Amino acid sequence: MKRTLLLLCAAALIGAPAAAASPALEAGYVMPETEWWDLTADEGQVYRIYISRPQGEAPKEGYPVLYVLDGNAMFGGFAEGRRIQSVYAGGADKMIIVGVGYPGGRLYEGRRVGDFTPPIKNAALASFHAKDPQGGRDRFESFLIDKLRPELARRYPVNAARQSLFGHSLGGLFAMHMLYARPEAFHTIIATSAALWWDDQMILQEEEAFRAKLAAGKGAIRPARVLLAVGENEEMPVMVTENRLLAQRLAELSRYGLRSEFMVLDDEGHLTVPHRSITAALRWAKQWP
Repeated sequence: MKRTLLLLCAAALIGAPAAAASPALEAGYVMPETEWWDLTADEGQVYRIYISRPQGEAPKEGYPVLYVLDGNAMFGGFAEGRRIQSVYAGGADKMIIVGVGYPGGRLYEGRRVGDFTPPIKNAALASFHAKDPQGGRDRFESFLIDKLRPELARRYPVNAARQSLFGHSLGGLFAMHMLYARPEAFHTIIATSAALWWDDQMILQEEEAFRAKLAAGKGAIRPARVLLAVGENEEMPVMVTENRLLAQRLAELSRYGLRSEFMVLDDEGHLTVPHRSITAALRWAKQWP
């Protein structure tokens, strides 16, 4: 019971919508080399797409792309993290950052719960998120791959072979789902503070099925790399333990070509992990092959 209450408190931190959006500034700072536009999914859901891209001529093969989930909260840090590296020639600025977010000013929309997770089976967790959309993970997966990706290719010179995905918390959980369900979709998976505990660790079933396919020679390792990161001071210590154990299991898959790394970020808590991991995420997304 104590564990359930702890998990629900954490869910409140990252899953429940804020009470009110912050008021807009009359004249705010405009981030250079960025733009945004809205894209509507086939089922009618509207997503706000934030873009950060370098100036100048694109490479012949197109730019690598890094998709960043929870774009409302994460995009700004990643955009400036990319741009500042233009000071050095050949830096990680030579890529396109795509923040996948939502209209409105809230950092974390309740819609993310439905987008990043399948239908909730744990009764207490389902009750806690009763006001949030639920069970839309397959739909969001289709939007990301079948709707957003072609639209990006239409608008920008992108490298179809060099696509990476960053997710934090429930976004990290979704990123791991993409590794197991669509291993051909991304070259690099970056999952920070992944909520592996979610819904009685339901993600373990997908992991086991993925490992079984690899062992039987029926699966494929499309992502060359997986980067896991957690904070030393995660508000839920179980997240450090579960991600550490996941890292050990992923290391065993090196025999199939998977390369993985695990970082524990000292002095960081759950909400400070993403910005501390920006440089590492950009570096991993830029590496090739």
